[in-house]
Amino acid sequence: MKGARKHAVVFLGGGRITGALLAGLRLTNYDRPIVVHDRHLQKLRQLRIQYRVEVEPDLRRAVEQAHLLIIAVRPDSVHELLQKIGQARPAIAVSLAAGIPLKNLRVWMGRPARWARAMPSPVARSARGLTALAFDRDVPAAARREVRDFFAHVGQIFEIPESQFDAFTVTYSSSHGYHALAALADAAVKLGLNRKTAMTAAAHALADGILSWRESNISLDALLHEAATPGGISAATLASMGKSGYKRMVERGLRAGMNRAKKNAKR
Repeated sequence: MKGARKHAVVFLGGGRITGALLAGLRLTNYDRPIVVHDRHLQKLRQLRIQYRVEVEPDLRRAVEQAHLLIIAVRPDSVHELLQKIGQARPAIAVSLAAGIPLKNLRVWMGRPARWARAMPSPVARSARGLTALAFDRDVPAAARREVRDFFAHVGQIFEIPESQFDAFTVTYSSSHGYHALAALADAAVKLGLNRKTAMTAAAHALADGILSWRESNISLDALLHEAATPGGISAATLASMGKSGYKRMVERGLRAGMNRAKKNAKR
């Protein structure tokens, strides 16, 4: 088995995003060897049982097996982790750490690793995720293709300039949908709906409405006009939300996330 793992995909960090990616990879029958390293042995045992992956508690032994290395730790742990890796360096390294730029990663671990950044969604667990990619300037075409193919197993991918990564990160999170669903359902319960009915109605408003837009050739403005007839209930609802500063609050939230990403870059 050890021989088969010399060209493995190795995750450093066994947290939530690693679990989501592993779930999606298993759902799509990804068959390349996968190894996970984490400091917490109980977490490794759970991942091995749940996702049928190899685990390696020793950092350097894990990295030595990697052809594709996935850095999946918190941003404030990346520097220390890369410093510990030492001379065992993979061919391709991909960081999932929000806000940490490629120039930092390149310096902290050094060459000959080829660096990419990826921002995958936890929705990857259902293989319906969304992943943005940015590559360092010297990453060859074959390596870029390998990274794209890997994340394509768990959903849609696309490349964006690294300068847009922070804006993408604060915009794409599935937390926006979950938060909106909870807020809309809670408001409906206060109006008299039971919880189950409120959740069903709110989920339809968000998920089915957006799915209709994605699957049609109709513009968002046209769909808004169709759904919110002038003088009607929906139009009154949206107008009141607008006057309450709904759009301004969303923008303020995104800017707060951008500021956090900038702080990560200065670590």
